[in-house]
Amino acid sequence: MGTFIYFLSIALFILLCVVLCFVILIQESKSSGLGASFGGAASDSVFGTSTADVLKTITKWLVVAFLTSCVVLSLWTSAMARSREVNTSQFPVETLE
Repeated sequence: MGTFIYFLSIALFILLCVVLCFVILIQESKSSGLGASFGGAASDSVFGTSTADVLKTITKWLVVAFLTSCVVLSLWTSAMARSREVNTSQFPVETLE
């Protein structure tokens, strides 16, 4: 059960990475970048005239979630590696010289 939750959290982390990349790319840059591809006029946007502010806020929270999940997954992975190291040390392996 623990490995299922671990791999599910890895999949959610990858989804978070894709969503973060997409949100960053659709923001309007000074040269209109990829944001112009999805309708550059502010009056036609989903969030009205405050689209830039909404996207900045969404990006900020996605970055916080990304950094938090990076730290949590890193600690979780190292804890799993330490627990496997302890389990395998019970059965010493002889080396051939």
